[in-house]
Amino acid sequence: MKYKLFGRSGLRVSELALGTMTFGEEWGWGSSKEESKEIFDLYANAGGNFIDTANRYTEGTSEKFVGEFISSDRDHFIVATKYTLFTRMNDPNFCGNHRKNMVRSLEESLKRLNTDYIDLYWLHAWDYTTPVDEILRGLDDLIRQGKILYIGISDTPAWIVSHANTLAELQGWTRFVGLQIKYSLLDRTAELDLLPMARYFNLAVTPWSVVGGGILTGKYSKDSRPQDGRSTVIPIIKEKDLQIAEVVKQVADEIGCTPSQVALNWVRKQRGTIIPIIGARKIDQLKENLACLEFDLSDQHIEKLNNVSAIDYTFPHSFYNNPRMRELIYGGTESQILSIDSLR
Repeated sequence: MKYKLFGRSGLRVSELALGTMTFGEEWGWGSSKEESKEIFDLYANAGGNFIDTANRYTEGTSEKFVGEFISSDRDHFIVATKYTLFTRMNDPNFCGNHRKNMVRSLEESLKRLNTDYIDLYWLHAWDYTTPVDEILRGLDDLIRQGKILYIGISDTPAWIVSHANTLAELQGWTRFVGLQIKYSLLDRTAELDLLPMARYFNLAVTPWSVVGGGILTGKYSKDSRPQDGRSTVIPIIKEKDLQIAEVVKQVADEIGCTPSQVALNWVRKQRGTIIPIIGARKIDQLKENLACLEFDLSDQHIEKLNNVSAIDYTFPHSFYNNPRMRELIYGGTESQILSIDSLR
């Protein structure tokens, strides 16, 4: 396992993060405590130090398991958890991004994790109601209190993240250093705005659903869907998804690896600081995922995967990428301007 600097920070995190949404059986498809401990130990013994959880995962059991598993060497691990999602139904202040839910959620997470501080605290999803300055100042106060060290933002439009980090810099508040998004060969729409924005602000990116809810492993077909409990990851299996999965399998057969490893390595090869989140319900699944570190995809394989998974550009990207428009913008000098590709 190698390590990467986490965005615009000096924090060193392993090149794969361990997702722990599977820790606990409350949702009907997770791992027992014993299985979760085996998964955790395998990841840690491979050199992994970056643990991703959330206050809602398996109704809080995930955090409890993680807290117990890290207790013997707490300061070694980079523990990331999240707030936003509800922890009490039918109560408007037990959910959302506002300061009241932020502080209460953090205090409850600290108790479940049995720790004094969180290394990386994520805003889990944008609620479209809380002012950006309230969120940033609230998180900055928690950092000044020593309860969290770094902050990240997940599942939020690029323009909001850009506004937040610009405002933070102007006000002298702590900036977001990480971005968590859904990203895989099945869904590359993050390439339009989110990933260029992350590169511009030097945000580390931790993609989830990297194997597309299991579709890119080859185990599903048009007549076979994921379990209902995971339907938020892949609600519908489309024909194009199966076409992409077939090419992933072809590449895997050519290399002599598994489709999951191909899918993971395609994400790892993308520009910027990309740290895929790998999750597993069984120890063999994690072993397979960790083995993606043992090889790289060739340029030819990358091109093959890019072609089958290509997305349609939407406005203004479709407008900007029209050859005639680019000629009008650059007057025939585009290829002479070296910095253009690095900013897109």
